[in-house]
Amino acid sequence: MTENLAAENSKGRSPWALAWARFRKHRTGRAGACLVAMVILAALLAPLIARHPYDEQFRAHFNEGPSARHWLGVDPISRDVFSRIVYGARASLQVALAATAVSVALGVAAGALAGYMGGWTDEVLMRIADAFSAFPGILLAIAITAAFDQRSLAVVFVALGLVGWASLARIVRSRTLSLREEDFVQAAVALGFGRARIVFRHILPNCLGPVIVTATLLMAGNILGEAGLSFLGIGVQPPQPSWGGMLADARSRDLAAFWWMATFPGGAIAVTVLGFNLLGDALRDVLDPRE
Repeated sequence: MTENLAAENSKGRSPWALAWARFRKHRTGRAGACLVAMVILAALLAPLIARHPYDEQFRAHFNEGPSARHWLGVDPISRDVFSRIVYGARASLQVALAATAVSVALGVAAGALAGYMGGWTDEVLMRIADAFSAFPGILLAIAITAAFDQRSLAVVFVALGLVGWASLARIVRSRTLSLREEDFVQAAVALGFGRARIVFRHILPNCLGPVIVTATLLMAGNILGEAGLSFLGIGVQPPQPSWGGMLADARSRDLAAFWWMATFPGGAIAVTVLGFNLLGDALRDVLDPRE
């Protein structure tokens, strides 16, 4: 692998071009990308894909299973499960993307500041990260959500974003501690460049690979987190569909008899999380120059 990478580098291609070439050969990475793309397309094209409005009730089809009229059956209050799953992808991806953006912003800022400044700044920021990491993620998200009087998507993604930033901060800090000793950073210091310029122009661009990998894996975790909060009734609020909320609704039925009510929303969560995990693992492989 090292000889192949050296041969590719001899052609003068950029590191990102090399990473893309390796990703195209990564089978599980391509599979993960396809799953993620499928879910994203379903969310974007929901009005075209869904056969019915997500809140329309079909009382004449009460407790109906998968059929030609309702491909995935109806839920406990006679709404089309397929339509609700398709629209539910929007809520899951919106929350996951926004929560990941919050985690990345906080984690990158805290990690770069702690790693480059060192001293008491490093100690304070890392102890705060330790405090956030000391709580189980879902319990911390519940506590943060409970601090707000009203339930909304904004509350959910802020809660999940505050849960996920600490792990990313440690990764960026570790990378920054290594990079600040490199010759190109020391040369920038010798030339009198300001700290902000050194961090943003020289250090953070070299942290981009680990940040992308971690952000992809955080997306999977945030989808699970949103589903968990919605299942508990403190996430996405009805009538807006969410996969976790659909699982919560299914509890009112005998799942052995009405299996489709929980199987398909649970399957949507599993497929989406699997896609992001496969994609994240592949990105870790292709962006790691040691592989």
